[in-house]
Amino acid sequence: MERRAFLYGSLCAGLAAPSPAGAEPARKVYRVGLLGLAAPSPAPPFLEHFRQGLRDLGWVEDGDIVVEPRWAAGSLRRLTDLAADLVRSGVDVIVSEGTPGAHAARYVTRTIPIVMVAAADPVGSGLVRSLARPGGNVTGLSLMAPEQGGKRLELLRETVAGLTRVGVLWNPYTLYPWQVVEDIERVAARLGITVERLELRFRDDLDRAFEEALLRRVGALLTVEDPFTLTHRERIVDFAAQGRLPAIYGSREFAEAGGLMAYGPDLRALFRRAARYVDRILKGAGPADLAIEGPTSFELILNLKAARTLGIAFPPALLRGADQIIE
Repeated sequence: MERRAFLYGSLCAGLAAPSPAGAEPARKVYRVGLLGLAAPSPAPPFLEHFRQGLRDLGWVEDGDIVVEPRWAAGSLRRLTDLAADLVRSGVDVIVSEGTPGAHAARYVTRTIPIVMVAAADPVGSGLVRSLARPGGNVTGLSLMAPEQGGKRLELLRETVAGLTRVGVLWNPYTLYPWQVVEDIERVAARLGITVERLELRFRDDLDRAFEEALLRRVGALLTVEDPFTLTHRERIVDFAAQGRLPAIYGSREFAEAGGLMAYGPDLRALFRRAARYVDRILKGAGPADLAIEGPTSFELILNLKAARTLGIAFPPALLRGADQIIE
């Protein structure tokens, strides 16, 4: 009896003993999956900007948070498989690039929070109930700013003297590109410019769209950005160069790939802002109650080398207003 009492007392004393001096309780390490359509070479687009956003909020990667990227290398079919892989790996949040990525993530889970980035039309595409109160496990940042299409056409008209016919490369897969194209056509009617719609849905459509652009004798090109056109930006830029067609694009990546000019939302800023959503969710907020935000900053990028090749001189006012000039 005395021996049992001694053992019980020793066990209780051991359980109540304080931690060794200097020891801290183990901290939870959160895992964030990042799902993107673009290819990971030469570097995963926007990943570093998201990571910087986390660092700005005090998160330490490979310390209290781990980012696990999955890239579909341009294949829409792979997105769902990669999203399912993230779910199986037990991530706490999924950050998805574009509308297809958000749909793929939502298809495989209705419980893990999803932070979409640069989704085109979250309500119209059925991802959320409303922008103010998403109502499910999806929230994040929308790309919606349809009026930027007309603004791009105005910038192109300032740059290309005598422009009368423009080809619009777009993917009519979701509602939002329609809104952008309608804005382009509204501005085109005011400027006396004819718009030729050149549809891009699949990889095989690229050559056909390029042939149509030449057959219809367009004087310039304008793209409506989505993950598909962004993934194939080098082919689009190469075609414009070979056809000696001035072109304006919706994101800086096109200008960096050799395109003439780009105007659109700052996607890098959107990915940095996505870190705030992740931060709030990991600290207890529910995605259903986090309002969806749109782009707040836009950028104009001009490529002087491409302009010289095409024999184009940017107007002085455009040069003064550019956010970046690529020499």
